[in-house]
Amino acid sequence: MFFMPPPPEVHRDVLANGLIVVTVALPHLHTASIVMYARVGSRYETPATNGLSHFVEHMLFRGSKSFPDSFALNYAIEDVGGTLYAETGRDYSLYQISLHPESLPRGIEIFGDIFAAPALRDIELERKIILEELLEDIDEEGRLINVDDVARKAIWPQHGLGLSITGPLANVERFVVEDVQRHFIEFYGASNMVLCVSGATRREQVLEWAQRWMSPLRAGERQRPTPPEDWQHAPQTVYVENEGSQTSVQVLFRALPEHDADYVAMQALARILDDGMSTRLHYRVCDQMGLAYYVSGNVEPFHDTALFEIDAASAHKNVPGLVREVFRLITELRDQPVDVRELEKAKRRYRWDLEATFDDPDALAGWFGGTELFYKPDDYRTKVARMEAVTPEALGRVARRLFVPERLTVAAVGDLQGARERQLRELVERFR
Repeated sequence: MFFMPPPPEVHRDVLANGLIVVTVALPHLHTASIVMYARVGSRYETPATNGLSHFVEHMLFRGSKSFPDSFALNYAIEDVGGTLYAETGRDYSLYQISLHPESLPRGIEIFGDIFAAPALRDIELERKIILEELLEDIDEEGRLINVDDVARKAIWPQHGLGLSITGPLANVERFVVEDVQRHFIEFYGASNMVLCVSGATRREQVLEWAQRWMSPLRAGERQRPTPPEDWQHAPQTVYVENEGSQTSVQVLFRALPEHDADYVAMQALARILDDGMSTRLHYRVCDQMGLAYYVSGNVEPFHDTALFEIDAASAHKNVPGLVREVFRLITELRDQPVDVRELEKAKRRYRWDLEATFDDPDALAGWFGGTELFYKPDDYRTKVARMEAVTPEALGRVARRLFVPERLTVAAVGDLQGARERQLRELVERFR
């Protein structure tokens, strides 16, 4: 029996305007995080609005009612020991300040001003910055060369999850302030957001500060995302030619959503495949065969779907061999029982990783705040118990559900020069 550390104290409250307030109290720490999560991102967009969620994220740095410009806003945040960080994903955006606990009330006050009365000014300046960011994902001919986006466009061709986060160049060039304002009003109502405060604080304090500075937020409406359709009936390959020293490759299987009974077994399967240099993927592909310097395997989860992803970059000539070996590895997981010792090692590392988050207010905010956007998060003991219940038989069952041709997409961005592209396509078509 292993030691069960005391879990963090988690509280969930709802303000009158619908804002969910999550407090993760960690009195032993000397730091804290304030994070605002919103249900917004490319899955809520259309081809015509694609990129607006990311554009709004940038524009919220441009000041607010109490802070006339980006300098005044950033100075105020840095004056209390923090730095404003933000990111947009496919189904969420987050805004975060990590700071000293004594600065929490001022930090929440600043957040209240940002989300109640953003300035949304200097759009041309921000457009230039976003266009610079977007150039990382396209080549000189304007072709999309970000392998993440190339793959997801193929997997979800008619759904927002298949749209890029930054949006196409043409959209970013034509968005005007009215587009930004409309998108902000639609998605940044209090009932569509979660405020999480984690670290050295107490529920009573957080609730008092939230009621004081978050109550002015409009209620708005909670967004209800449409699940993607299950349209695929055969394996597919998508290839984009791009000159460079390596080809980026992703082998993906449409996977199980977080509410599926086999989801935790799928998490364990991902750790069996890749959870360090001694696990199967790195050891075989890199250490023993030298097919790549970098390779990783993980699950990209959404509340209603997921991707089981193997990602690598290798010399162009090694791509067919790399994909062949990946197929061999996943076929073994599907057809041969996993050794109990290998599974027990994965379970221990999973539990230890969970416990490590007890010292990380940012990670705990994601666990209990970010998850709250979609469903009630499991606590530590529930997560550990579910992982401990995974058996070799469950791993085999989930592998047989996942690793089938009609769930497979292989994406490559690089220089395969005809013959290697044909080899890659034939490998994918023959996958059984």
